[in-house]
Amino acid sequence: MPSKQEEGREGEERAEKTLKKEGYRIIEKNFRTRFGEIDIIAEEKGCLVFVEVKKRNTPSFGDPFHAINTRKRQHLIKSALFYMKSHDSFNRKVRFDVVGIEGDKVKIIRNAFIVEE
Repeated sequence: MPSKQEEGREGEERAEKTLKKEGYRIIEKNFRTRFGEIDIIAEEKGCLVFVEVKKRNTPSFGDPFHAINTRKRQHLIKSALFYMKSHDSFNRKVRFDVVGIEGDKVKIIRNAFIVEE
């Protein structure tokens, strides 16, 4: 039986393949900050995209898109701001996408949540 880390890595690899097929250019993977980790940072049509990957093997834990609660969104936003500051990317259009993986299905939710100012 694969470990949780192996499961996560496999999910991120599937997400990356799907994103590439959809025209995303992968910039960085597993970007770590003190606030947390961003699974994938990509670019699509000139937009900087921060991607969270959620994989579910069984529906008993709910759908992967509902696993991104307020606390997780705040960590993603803070990590994205850290990335933007360290890469001088504040003048770019930005969005947050979620890739949900359930069994054999991989689904991308673009603009999964909006950052309120």
